[in-house]
Amino acid sequence: MPECLVSNQEMECSIPPARSKFNKESPPTRPAPAGLSPQPEPAEMPGIAGIIGGGSVVERKAALDQMVKGMVHEPFYSFGALAFEKLNLAAGWVCHQGSFCDCLPIWNEPRDICLIFWGEHYADAIEVQNLRAAGHQCSDSTAAYLVHLYEKHGARFFDMLNGTFSGVVIDLRKDEIVLFNDRYGLGRIYYHEGPDGFYFSSEAKSLLRTVPQLRRLDMRSFGEFFSCGCVLQNRTLFSGISLLPGGALWTFRPGQPPRKQTYFNRQSWENPAPIPPDAYYDRLKETFHRIVPRYFAGRLPIALSLTGGLDSRMIIAEAAGLLPCYTFGGMYRQSADVSVGGRVAAACRQRYEVLPIDENFFPEFGHLSDRSVYFSDGAMDVTGAVELFANRRARQIAPVRLTGNYGSEVLRGNVAFRPGGVSSAMLDGDFAANVREAAQTYGQERKDALVSFIAFKQVPWHHYARMAVEQTQLIVRSPFLDNDLVSLAYNAPAGFATNKELSLRLIAERKPELARVPTDRGSSHRPALVPDKVWHWCKEFLPRAEYVYDYGMPQWLAKVDRVLSPLRLERLFLGRQKFYHFRTWYRHELSGHVKAVLLDQRTLSRPYLDARQVEKLVRAHVAGTGNHTLEIHKLLTAESLQRQLIEQQ
Repeated sequence: MPECLVSNQEMECSIPPARSKFNKESPPTRPAPAGLSPQPEPAEMPGIAGIIGGGSVVERKAALDQMVKGMVHEPFYSFGALAFEKLNLAAGWVCHQGSFCDCLPIWNEPRDICLIFWGEHYADAIEVQNLRAAGHQCSDSTAAYLVHLYEKHGARFFDMLNGTFSGVVIDLRKDEIVLFNDRYGLGRIYYHEGPDGFYFSSEAKSLLRTVPQLRRLDMRSFGEFFSCGCVLQNRTLFSGISLLPGGALWTFRPGQPPRKQTYFNRQSWENPAPIPPDAYYDRLKETFHRIVPRYFAGRLPIALSLTGGLDSRMIIAEAAGLLPCYTFGGMYRQSADVSVGGRVAAACRQRYEVLPIDENFFPEFGHLSDRSVYFSDGAMDVTGAVELFANRRARQIAPVRLTGNYGSEVLRGNVAFRPGGVSSAMLDGDFAANVREAAQTYGQERKDALVSFIAFKQVPWHHYARMAVEQTQLIVRSPFLDNDLVSLAYNAPAGFATNKELSLRLIAERKPELARVPTDRGSSHRPALVPDKVWHWCKEFLPRAEYVYDYGMPQWLAKVDRVLSPLRLERLFLGRQKFYHFRTWYRHELSGHVKAVLLDQRTLSRPYLDARQVEKLVRAHVAGTGNHTLEIHKLLTAESLQRQLIEQQ
């Protein structure tokens, strides 16, 4: 039988300060011992970790102790680990208490199959009903029934899964271990394959902590981060650490090399038979109406994060009963998201609250920005401080956040990231070449069909970063990555990929009162009269003006803005769409932090930077003679990454 390495399921099986203890499996979850939460700071993203091989039994257990211990920082986390000596495996988990996967480890009745699962599976009710009919005692509110699906369907089980997840199946009948993740790769698994064993974790920092020689930046990947804001091609920022590809099905057996397969091939969705426009709309309506209830299930309270756009409105149009709503707001004025979101919630008779990013954010920025970089393993830049600040407040309303994330991408083809935008003058010549190379790599990857690029590259490479930070605080759900909806998006007729009319029509048919509320960009399900076009143009102009005044301000205009600074023009332009404004913040409220970090000798001595140019651009931005917001994002993030994850200070 396996041994319990670490658990908050019983007190005497917890991780002591200096060493670990190994006990037998234990009964249901209790709160984590106080000693495991030394400070009430934001938590790392929950997930799984493990070692296959990796030296002696004692060494493997000690290493996994270290990996799991480093993933527990909040009292609302459950955690644990098991060792299977016969299979040379030690594996552990961390999850939100009360979540879908807070039932680990999961055993079948004969106890010859064990499942460790992180994430959520959005199933139709018939799945669990069939298992009950077969005699299994199971509920659809936890992941416990999944082991019975595997037992029944074998390898077909993985293709049945629908959601964001990763996991390990320990099949004692076959003496094999199966490591898997969701088909998009959003349930990220970092791995290192070395002569002493195979290490895997939802967090790269677990591997960096356990295998110190991995604490080296991969400069090609680092260049892609500077250029594109993320690393491409399932590589990572760290030499020797890779990402499990989406839809992975990697099987390990003692004494054999791993069998690296996939259970899903996206080509099964690509090049479908064309569907006429009316038929496509009918299928979209039927699919969305059918899948959304999956995302309201579970044991924990749910709230909807409302914006002024279409996607969260599509969700609330399907809601039945109470669904508390909130919107993140700014400090200058009521944004379009807030004003429209409030009207949408009122039309649906739902409780509504604004969660502002206020002056309390500035004293916390240094700490929160470091946490954002650390928790996401460098995937999220320092602007993730806003996400931590906002989602920490959102958790007080409900521990599950339902959002419209990915809707504009999947249904309307929004490409959210591109290379460029950062001045190469601040970079060392060799590293600048890495940054330029990133544009070529991106160009090659961008040749995919639009839906494929978005679902299988943009989502796991780019969108993962923000999700990783959000999920340290709460459980994030979005129906727009549902397998049924993404597969349908491939059937969109020509020209429909960027068409808002289908979403507007769907909303109007479900809840006509919502269709009468214009979006933040002035769109509504009404005849296209000339006044509407003028109104829409005005609504499009204001976000563009805000962008120009904030991130996109030209260098010459920055000098003009400095002269006019007594007029406080930011109060005229900012806050209409965005609730964070780093150009002005870096110049005023956060200028002390920017100078303290970026003018520090440790930062200026980094070999990939031109110290003189870095100092010049920092002083220019703070003085108001230039706009270097994006450069400061990258520099602050790079230094935080260097100190916390590479040097581990």
